Amino acid sequence: MPVEIDIAKVANLARIALTEEELTRYGSQLEDILVHAERVQGLPTEGVEPTSHPLPLVNGFRPDETDECLDRDSFLSQAPDSSDGQFRVPRILG
Repeated sequence: MPVEIDIAKVANLARIALTEEELTRYGSQLEDILVHAERVQGLPTEGVEPTSHPLPLVNGFRPDETDECLDRDSFLSQAPDSSDGQFRVPRILG
């Protein structure tokens, strides 16, 4: 059961200018995609666990480790302007 989509309307909503040839070509491609999606939707998935990725993933982050802090005063001494232990910057919002 093919789904009819107005490709020109979708292109207009996406602010994409398409020629008549592109509308015809992309319409055909989109129809192929929708037919495939319909076939996939019809697959039996009862008992299949939902997944977010087909492969098992392991967190690759390193563990947090504390380290020596940087000296605030030495950094603030290099700033063009500082006050109360903080960098001062020009106001940009009214």
